[in-house]
Order: sequence, then C-alpha cells, then structure tokens
Amino acid sequence: MTAIKHALQRDIFTPNDERLLSIVNVCKAGKKKKNCFLCATVTTERPVQVKVVKVKKSDKGDFYKRQMAWELRDLTEVDAKDANKENPEFDLHFEKVYRWVASSTAEKNSFISCIWKLNQRYLRKKVEFVNVSPQLLEELPKAEDSVPSGESQSVAGGDEDALDDYQELNTREEQDIESMMEVCEYAISNAEAFAEKLSRELQVLDGANIQSIMASEKQVNILMQLLDQALAEVDNIEGKLFSYEEMLQSVKEQMDQISQSNRLIQISNTNNGKLLDEIQFLVNYMDLSKGHIKALQEGDLSSPKGIEACINASEALSQCMNVALRPGHDKLMSVKQQQHLFCDLKDSFARRLTNHLNNVFVHQGHDQSSTLAQHPAELTLPKHNPLHRDLLRYAKLMEWLKNTQREKYEGLSRTYVDYMTRLYEREIKDFFEVAKIKMAGTSKDVKGKFATLPRKESALKQETECLHGSSGKLTGSTSSLNKLAVSSSNSRRSQSSSLLDMGNMSASDLDVADRTRFDKIFEQVLSELEPLCLAEQDFISKFFKLQQLSTLTQGENADDADGTVHTRPVSEHRHSISEKDMVRMMMNKIFQSIEMELNSLIALGDKIDSFNSLYMLVKMSHHVWTAENVDPASYLSTTLGNVLVTVKRNFDKCISGQIRQMEEVKISKKSKVGLLPFVTGFEEFAKLAEAIFRNAERRGDLDKAYIKLIRAVFNNVEKVANESQKTPRDVVMMENFHHIFSTLSSLKISCLEAERKEAKQKYTEHLQFYVINSLGQPLEKLNHFFEGVEARVAQGVREEEVSYQLAFNKQELRKVIKEYPGKEVKKGLDNLYKKVDKHLCEEENLLQVVWHSMQDEFIRQYKHFEGLINRCYPGSGITMEFTIQDMLEYFSSIAQSH
Repeated sequence: MTAIKHALQRDIFTPNDERLLSIVNVCKAGKKKKNCFLCATVTTERPVQVKVVKVKKSDKGDFYKRQMAWELRDLTEVDAKDANKENPEFDLHFEKVYRWVASSTAEKNSFISCIWKLNQRYLRKKVEFVNVSPQLLEELPKAEDSVPSGESQSVAGGDEDALDDYQELNTREEQDIESMMEVCEYAISNAEAFAEKLSRELQVLDGANIQSIMASEKQVNILMQLLDQALAEVDNIEGKLFSYEEMLQSVKEQMDQISQSNRLIQISNTNNGKLLDEIQFLVNYMDLSKGHIKALQEGDLSSPKGIEACINASEALSQCMNVALRPGHDKLMSVKQQQHLFCDLKDSFARRLTNHLNNVFVHQGHDQSSTLAQHPAELTLPKHNPLHRDLLRYAKLMEWLKNTQREKYEGLSRTYVDYMTRLYEREIKDFFEVAKIKMAGTSKDVKGKFATLPRKESALKQETECLHGSSGKLTGSTSSLNKLAVSSSNSRRSQSSSLLDMGNMSASDLDVADRTRFDKIFEQVLSELEPLCLAEQDFISKFFKLQQLSTLTQGENADDADGTVHTRPVSEHRHSISEKDMVRMMMNKIFQSIEMELNSLIALGDKIDSFNSLYMLVKMSHHVWTAENVDPASYLSTTLGNVLVTVKRNFDKCISGQIRQMEEVKISKKSKVGLLPFVTGFEEFAKLAEAIFRNAERRGDLDKAYIKLIRAVFNNVEKVANESQKTPRDVVMMENFHHIFSTLSSLKISCLEAERKEAKQKYTEHLQFYVINSLGQPLEKLNHFFEGVEARVAQGVREEEVSYQLAFNKQELRKVIKEYPGKEVKKGLDNLYKKVDKHLCEEENLLQVVWHSMQDEFIRQYKHFEGLINRCYPGSGITMEFTIQDMLEYFSSIAQSH
C-alpha cells in the first residue's frame, strides 16, 4: 500500500500541487467488484482545499488515472455502518449517496479518521459521522499547546502537522546565522564540529548568565520590595474599586427601575393608543346622527325632501348595521345597546315605510280609476307614467327594504301586484270591448251610448258580454254580435269568407272598408299594448330592484335605477335568474287578461272575416319581432309569441278551409262552366295577400300557403273539367289555366314561378287540343280521299303512281274537290264559330285567340292537301276551289260579323 501511495503521489497529485494524506482500496457495494482507490488530499497552496479523489487503474494496468473528485465541504454525512463490529462497508453522502466496501476494516477506519481530522481542521460546516467508533474521532491538538519535537501527532503521517508548525526565519535571524557561519570556516564543510562549537559557546553563555544573576541578588531584593509595595497599592486600589462598584451597583438598580418604569409607560401609551383607535372606530362606524334617527322615526315620506332624508338615513343605518366588527366588539355592552337601537330603528322604519307605500298604492289607484271614464269610447289605454314617476322616488327605499326586511318587501310586491291586476284587468277589458265593437262596425252608436249612459249601465257592456263569457272567449251565442254586424247594410256578406265568393266580395266597397278598419283597429290594439307592457316591466324592474339581464356575469357592471354604475358582487350572480323569473311572474299576474283578451279579439276577427287572419299574422309577427329585439325574455315578447301561435293556427285553418271549399265545389250540369270561382278567388286572394305581406317578416308562411292553394286550384280545375258535361274539358282547362297564368305573370310571385310555367303549358296544350278537336275535318270527303292516298303510299306505292289507282285517279279527285266550293266552306266555318262561341266564356275573352288558332290549323290542312296533289298528281292542273287568301277572308269576315 505504501508503494501505491508513493506512486499516486508522484504520478497524479504532485503535478496538481496536491498532497496525499490517506488512501483506501474500495469497490462499489452490491456490484461486480471493480477495485479503485479513494484518496484524501489537500492542496499545497493556500487557501487549503480538501478533496476526496477517486483513482482507478487503467484498463491496460500500467498506470493510474484520476476518475472523479468531490470537495470535502460538499460531504454531509459519513456512515460507517457499525461502530462496534468490524465492517468494511461505509457510505459517503455527497449530492448522492456513494456506498463502498473497503479491502480491510483497518484501511476504512484510517480513512474515516483522516476525514474527521481534516473536517475538524479546515471546515466550518461539520460533517456528521454516523456509526463511527469514538476512538477514531480524536480531538486535534490546539495551536497553543506545546508539542515536543520528537512526538509525532500528525494525520496519517506527520508531514501535515510539521508543515503547519514550521516557521520561516526572519531577516535578522538569517543575518545572524550568516555572520556566525562566516566566523567559522568549517561551518558548512563540517556541520558536526560547528554544532559542537555552538554548544560549547552556549554553555559558556549560560554560565555567564547564571553568574550575572547571582551578582544581582541585591537588585533582586530591592525589586522584591518594590513588588510588595506595588501589591499593597494594588490592594488599596482594589478596595476603592470595590466601593465604586457598590456605588455603581446601586446606580444600576436605580437605572433598571427607571427603565422598567419607562417600559411600563410605553406599554400604557401603546394600549391607550389602541384603545383610542377602537373607540374612534366604533364612534365613526356605529354612531348614527340624531338627524338620521329623527328622519327614520318621523321623516315625511310624502315630500321629496323627506324621502331624500329617509333614503340617506336608511343608507347610514345599513352601513352601521353591516359594519365588520373586530374580535371582542360584540361583547361590549355599548355595542350591544347600539345594535339593539339599530334593530329597533330598522323595524319601526320598515313598518312605517310599508304602511305608507300601501297607502300610496291605494291612493294612486283611486286617482287613476277616476280618469278611466273620461274617454271610454276611444281605443286607447290609460297611461300610468305619473303613477310610475311618483313611485320611483321610493325605489332606493324599496331596495333598502329588500336587503333588510325581505318579508315586508315581498308583501309590498304582492300588494302592488294585486292592486295593479285589478286596475289593468278593468282597463284592458274596457279597451278590448271598445275594439270589438269598432270591429263590428257600430263605433258611432257606441260613442253615443257612452256619452248618454252611465258606465255601469252602458249598452256597450250588455252588447259585448256575449263575446266574453267566463273564460273571456267567444261563445256559441252570437246574436248581439250579428245584430251589430248587419246593422250597417243588408247586403253585407256572411261572417266566413271563402275563395268561392271572393270575386263578389272584392267588388264591394264595404268589404274593403271593413278590412281596412279591422287592420287599423288591430294595429292600434297592439300599438297600445306594447308600450303599456314595456313601461310596466321597466317600472317593476327599477322599483323592486330586480335584474332583467340573465346574461349578467360575475364582476360585470350593472346600471342602477338612478343611473349609478356599480359592480355586482359575485355572490349575487346566482340570484339573477330567480329575479328575472320574479319579474316574469309579476307581469304574468298583472297582465293575466291580455292573452285571453287577445285570443278573444282574434277569434272575433276570424269569425267576421277569415281573411283577417292574414292581417293579424303580419301585424302580430311584426310586433313579436320588435319585442324580441327590445328584450327576448320580456313578458310582452312571450305573450305575443303565444298569441302568434294562435294567429298562425287560424291562418292555416283559413287556408285549409279554402282548399276544402275548392274540393266541395259543385258545377251545374245544364250551364256553361267558364271561369271557376275559386280561380278568380285565388287571384283576389293573391292580390290581397301581396298587399298585406309586402316586406313582412312571415313571408315564408304565405309562400307555403301559396303552394298549397295553387296545387289545390290545379287539381280541382282538372276535377271540374273531367266532370263537366256542358262545356268541353279542354275549354275548362284552357280558360282557367290561361287565367291562372295571367294572374301569376302579373303578380310575379317568385315561389310560384314553376306553377306559372306549368299553367302556361297546360293552357297551350289544351288550346291546341280544343282547336284540333273542334275544327276536326271541315273538308270531310276530301280528308277521307287523301287518307286513302297516304295509305297507298304507306303500303309502298310510289307517289307519282297513285293516280293510276282506280279509286284515286284524277277524275275521283276532281269529283271530291267540286263538293267543296268556297261558299260551302265559309258556311261550315260560320257554324264552327257559333259553336266555339257557345263553349267559351266572356270573362276570359279567348274567342279570337281560339279562332285565330283554328285559322292556322285550317291553313295547315289546306297546305297539306296541296302538297299531296302536287306530289301525287303532277302536271294534272288540279287545284282547290278556294285559295288561302279566300280562307283568310272567310275567317276575318266571320269574326267581324259576330
């Protein structure tokens, strides 16, 4: 091991200015044994650095190499595993734990002892040694202890201690040694002789020194006397110092007392300051001024100044009651008394405010009711803006009541709802009664009745009770309504219109006026209801401090009723939905009669004229759309949406009724059909609907109805045409589809473009069929003759050889042609014109169109005959008795003569 130590020192550590102090042969625990050396080293230069170096033999085995090094200051723990038994295993705890197995326990103990001594000498941070025998942990000798030069107390070899004890010679010592060596010539060549000479000289000097001491005995005695005197003086001084110390001790006690007193005074001042802060806190936050107390107890709740004073006082009271008390405040008697006072003030003011607002509700109700009968026959609803304006002055007080006395707040809200329900129910019922009478066309008589009779005995109420009943809807008894409806004219049409009588209805100025009046009345009803509901909902939200915005999220800003912007606490976010529902419930209760009255009015309008559903659908859709833009969740939007469903159902029922009436139409067998009434009715319906639905939101509903109606018209036109006996089927189809095509072309309804093309196609086809069937074979024998000619050609006979056939020679052809002179042809055409004139109706005016088509067909047949003559009888000179020009004159003269 010594040889290895010297080799490591020479090859590895000396080049790095390091000294090897201890070495141990180890291998890693639990793995395949690969031996290496752990070395404890120090640097030769200061400051001294202590390291643990891992050295491993190279793979070739001819030299050692440095593999890893750790600073000793990074070592936190040395674990020897067992302090009592010999165990070669030990652990070194650096940043990670390294487990080693030494080749021998002695080497392990020597290495651990060296580490401990180096730690004691050089490191401030001491390493923890665990399971190490106490004998290995010996204290290092202190610097001031005298150590004999012959003793070796070094660490694993005394070189380290010798290095620490060595002191260099100063300049003077060096000069003395040099002077001595210069005197002795052999000082360098014979060191032993020089040392003996120095020893002899030292003995001579010691003897001279002893003699000098013995010669100075007298001086020594004098010195001893002086020392005794000095000791006496020292005792004297010590006595004085003791007395001074006693005096200073008393002063110290007094100063301690003064310091203790000052400390107590400082503590007292600190406590007094804290007590003053607590008192000021309670006074500032829990003291309600006399003015506020007086306002809460006696404040005038009917004047603006009194209301403002009560608002300020209630806010101050809430601040005092909601102040966050510090620990221990609630145990103070004064605080308890003040809180009791606040509770009494809160309860008394809440009762006084509740009673006053109840009285305000009743008082305002009487004032409002007194104005209801001023203009009872006018189709307007009373405005409640003054009532809302007066009540909104109490909005902040209602908010205070909501936050402090929830039961009284809810009781007030129920009282307000009950009161307003009765008021609005009475106003809305009277309003709809006037609307129904005006719809029935007796507005002038109603005004006279209202002007001459008291309200309770008004004939209006007696005449319109049949429209309500217990449920507010139309009942089976409509005698009074019928009297009102027929009083203006005996020629008024029935209450349910249809496409069958649409033509007659459109010609009546009375019907146009009725529809215009109905449209205006219905629009006025909706226009009056809309601001009424919106104003009431806005008032309820502001007065009762209920949030309407369901999308209000945590931390968002909300506007108060007075315009003040505040941040809504996160804890209140969960209540926004319930408050919104509360607004809706209050509105449903207050205006519970609106939906019922609207349905009743809609039923009346539909009973008067089923086409009124078109007006109602457009108007109601527009108002629903407007209400949803203002607030999709408002009561008005919801209610109008529900009523819109009823209107749409009536509209669909109207369309279904027209289709059903088309299917049930019966045509007389003895009379000419002409234009079917539901065809002209569809034209009038489309014109009316286009005027009503111009720029309407529910245009899609009308387009769907158009599709249903036009398909029903097409199907039923074909049905009637098939059942017609007096009028040919082609005439019925031609005339009615021509009218449908003209209607659709003039109205330009985009969704019916395909039907327009289909109607044109059907009209053209049946016109051609009718012309062909009606014209038939005006030159019958000539037709039969040429049919035979075409048959021979079809059998394979060449056209130029047909004249050689016995039955179709030139003489036979001349005989047939002579039977049809121009006079006979004209006579036959005149009879045909009369026949066509009987078939066609005057309304559609298609006679000239049909006659012109027959002329074209006749000319086509004429040209066909001429072509056959030219091809089958070439060079014969055979021609018809009349020319095309003659035919044109025949057709023209016949048309002019009729």
